[in-house]
Amino acid sequence: MRPYILAENNWKNLEFDRFDLAVLPWGATEAHNYHLPYGTDVYEADAVAAGAGKFAWEKGAKVVILPTIPFGVNTGQSDIYLDINLNPSTQMAILKDLLTVLDRQGIKKFLIINSHGGNDFKTILRELGLQFPEMLLTTCNWFQALDKSLYFEEEGDHADEMETSLIMYLHPEMVLPLEIAGLGEEKKSVIPGLNEKWAWSERKWSQVTEDTGIGNPKKSTPEKGERYFKDVCQKVGGLMVDICSADLHTLYR
Repeated sequence: MRPYILAENNWKNLEFDRFDLAVLPWGATEAHNYHLPYGTDVYEADAVAAGAGKFAWEKGAKVVILPTIPFGVNTGQSDIYLDINLNPSTQMAILKDLLTVLDRQGIKKFLIINSHGGNDFKTILRELGLQFPEMLLTTCNWFQALDKSLYFEEEGDHADEMETSLIMYLHPEMVLPLEIAGLGEEKKSVIPGLNEKWAWSERKWSQVTEDTGIGNPKKSTPEKGERYFKDVCQKVGGLMVDICSADLHTLYR
């Protein structure tokens, strides 16, 4: 039993033990090129949250990792078979219920570890912050915590070299041979402002990519995945430590 993982804990410990920070990993269920499983974002969220939680716990931080939410916002992938969508309004309802429990039970610090690019919790947490004014509500994208170019050769953001290397390290039995993987080529918008990223529109996934991936996975290795995983767990774990040690009444100086 890992004492920082809620799903593995028991009433023997939790009758009296208390935590300072609740961490909610949030993934998605969607196609990841031809070679990675639909649960890639969930497996990554599970592993990064647990690895970061271990790092934080060993530093003395009282963190508890909640079970991962397996579905995310996939509104742009409605025609991709069995890509499961949760609307942002549904995410809001889920988070409100969870925060009601945590607030009532005295856990005033909360962190979402986001594992899916389609999820964007900032506006949701802004609104919920008004309803839970005594709580510190935070979110992070673990996949943006490090400079990926220091670990991987090919750029990408979905079933790319980074994600493939991670799953090759974490769950090698779930990765099909890279010979069958698509190249993850991305079609660019005809609107220049969208490509320059100062304007935004949701991408229609089936029109952007032929194989549901964005980024060439062919140079992926489990060794690259292991190195990146250990460093990203330390980085996210450090965030947990910092949140735990922060005084809610003196957050700025």
